[in-house]
Amino acid sequence: MNWGIFEGILSRVNKYSTAFGRIWLSLVFIFRVLVYLVTAERVWSDDHKDFDCDTRQPGCSNVCFDEFFPMSHVRLWALQLILVTCPSLLVVMHVAYREAREKKHQEAAGKNGGRLYPDPGKKRGGLWWTYVCSLVFKAGVDAAFLHVFHSFYPKYTLPRVVRCHVAPCPNTVDCFISKPTEKNIFTLFMVITAVICIVLNLVELTYLVNKRCRECLLARKAQATGLGHRRNRATSSSKQDNLRLGNLIFLGSDAPPPLSPDHPQDHVKKTIL
Repeated sequence: MNWGIFEGILSRVNKYSTAFGRIWLSLVFIFRVLVYLVTAERVWSDDHKDFDCDTRQPGCSNVCFDEFFPMSHVRLWALQLILVTCPSLLVVMHVAYREAREKKHQEAAGKNGGRLYPDPGKKRGGLWWTYVCSLVFKAGVDAAFLHVFHSFYPKYTLPRVVRCHVAPCPNTVDCFISKPTEKNIFTLFMVITAVICIVLNLVELTYLVNKRCRECLLARKAQATGLGHRRNRATSSSKQDNLRLGNLIFLGSDAPPPLSPDHPQDHVKKTIL
């Protein structure tokens, strides 16, 4: 694997994430991916080989193992980690698409042609929706896999002894799982980290939605304030126009203007141009 490409992808995902998203990313790749690659595969590497049943009936051990382990923990975790990390890559691809589109626009319109995106990596418009949908998808995937694990293995734990009575076993036989305590520890560790990741996704989703709602409210308030200022200016200008019209001297008019209430005996002189 080319770790330089992997490091570049991680740096871009970290760049376009919020503070909660960076914590989630560290938790996933340090406490889930590395633990899976370094330890989990070795713990489950001998699960079939050391699955012993107290019978010599051919095929009984294989059938009992398949009944109790319909899906391996390691393969389920691999599928879970792939589906959880893919939405973050989609966000990076969306940003790359916006950057490429902005570059083409600058080449076609020139420097004075304006910009399509003031900041291609800023979560606005379609990128905001992509990021929000990625959070919902990641939380949903983790929750779905936790439900699957619980349905296969109640309480996420493995018993020391499994009783099996599936053909071709002649009767109910006892089968023994290798290193059940160690496997239970790693299973609970992966479950707890998945729960923490779900909580972080929900917290980040709440933060983004609340931030967006506050921005919309502030924009509406600013718009309403601007309309109020324009209305006040229009009203004041109309009042000034009325005052100016009232103070005009009617030139060339036979009808004199109304007398002032303070000086009823005074008359306005008529001026003829």
